[in-house]
Amino acid sequence: SNRSAARMKDRPLLRKGFYAAAGRGAPLDVLSVMSPAGCSHVSGFKVDNWKQNLRVIYQCFVWSGTAETRRRKAKSCICHMCGAHLSRLHSCLYCVYFGCFTKKHIHEHAKNKRHNLAIDLLYGGIYCFVCQDYIYDKDMEQIAKEEQRKFFFFFFLFSPLSPGVGEKYSTWEPTKRELELLRHNPKRRKITTNCTIGLRGLINLGNTCFMNCIVQALTHTPLLRDFFLSDRHKCEMQSNSCLVCEMSQLFQEFYSGHRYPHIPFRLLHLVWTHARHLAGYEQQDAHEFLIAALDVLHRHCDDNGKKANNPNHCNCIIDQIFTGGLQSDVTCQVCHGVSTTIDPFWDISLDLPGSSTPFWPLSPGSDGSVVNGESHQSGSTTLTDCLRRFTRPEHLGSSAKIKCGGCHSYQESTKQLTMKKLPIVACFHLKRFEHSAKLRRKITTYVSFPLELDMTPFMASSKESRMNGQYQQPLDTLNNDNKYSLFAVVNHQGTLESGHYTSFIRQHKDQWFKCDDAIITKASIKDVLDSEGYLLFYHKQFLEYE
Repeated sequence: SNRSAARMKDRPLLRKGFYAAAGRGAPLDVLSVMSPAGCSHVSGFKVDNWKQNLRVIYQCFVWSGTAETRRRKAKSCICHMCGAHLSRLHSCLYCVYFGCFTKKHIHEHAKNKRHNLAIDLLYGGIYCFVCQDYIYDKDMEQIAKEEQRKFFFFFFLFSPLSPGVGEKYSTWEPTKRELELLRHNPKRRKITTNCTIGLRGLINLGNTCFMNCIVQALTHTPLLRDFFLSDRHKCEMQSNSCLVCEMSQLFQEFYSGHRYPHIPFRLLHLVWTHARHLAGYEQQDAHEFLIAALDVLHRHCDDNGKKANNPNHCNCIIDQIFTGGLQSDVTCQVCHGVSTTIDPFWDISLDLPGSSTPFWPLSPGSDGSVVNGESHQSGSTTLTDCLRRFTRPEHLGSSAKIKCGGCHSYQESTKQLTMKKLPIVACFHLKRFEHSAKLRRKITTYVSFPLELDMTPFMASSKESRMNGQYQQPLDTLNNDNKYSLFAVVNHQGTLESGHYTSFIRQHKDQWFKCDDAIITKASIKDVLDSEGYLLFYHKQFLEYE
């Protein structure tokens, strides 16, 4: 298998719904639910003595200052459904109910009782189940700040255990110096729906279209863009050869507002330096360049190897965004014992019909049904078909017997791959280039792919619900954790010997552009979905904050 290995990340990056850029366009989508004054659904809570009630909740269950309130919190704050203390407990604001957020027990309570607001007992944030996001309300925020200040004043002043107890979460507020700078620089760059900031062509330096299309995809990855434009990278490399620094400069160039094409000569030089197999002016594989670029960025984010002693727990920005976990279950055909391993991945390589590898199934929806937003017409293959094949059980045969831990002997077995942990950005590599001892060719089979993709059927947790590749979608509108939206597509035109790479990228909601080296042109959604597809980039619609 040519699946790429990376280090597993420990935890998600952001709170749920904070950035739906990949799912619903620009960050301003949240405003479609919330007015500038905040969430409109809090009005149902603001009745009678609501301020005092909210203060009591903060004092007793969030900012527990005294030893007595901490003991009370430890005893009473458990999930009413499963009895757990952890799993991000939330308290209903309408009644006495504690529930797990991670296991969605508080979601079930909200759905059954129509109690739309709950409070996070760790940080004090208010969650609205209608908006499906943590919301802002000026009055509630003021109460939270006042109670938080009281807690930290009391706790840090009188408690000798204060450094090791409690988690302080303080909201950002501009300093006097920053306010002064804002007053002296009143001009702001506003991002509108017709804004073209971020769109910039790249000069082809001699068969470097493979690099240009990947750069376009990376610079339009929402969380990667936010990381670099907020100057988060602190370089510790001694030499002037850090690829992360160059990517930071590249983001500055892309979002500077300049319209003339950028010349990425330094990026090309650094790639040649750190990925020798890509050096030279021959045409290279865009997928191979993507993996090499992520690998170098990952290593250069790694503070010169400081995390090398613990390779499975890297929290660099590359692993936070791109790394997922692939579960492999090997089942003995005699004792039915299962051996499970989980490997990190940066991308998923999918076989296509027309290759020398037998493909199954072609399509369960040949009757015109719609699966994952993909219509099956005239026997066409879909991305869902490829994922079904990727996650189906595979009989390893008598020539690949594996020693069973239960039988203590070599036995035939079956192997099945599923997704244990989904990355924020899922990259699917359609294996269009076939290299074998007898054959070298490009597979041009059309594969339809959707704008929105639900990965729930391919999760390890859904394995028991799947029978022979079939899966019944659960009717749970609150479960958006595994839903993705397309934001970039890389295409290859031509043959194996001679070809050209281009890319489609999404700038705003439903606004797509074709990037052909230095030329940027507006594209329709139909242009995107009708393209052949080589690399497909999907972004999670909702992200968890922990």
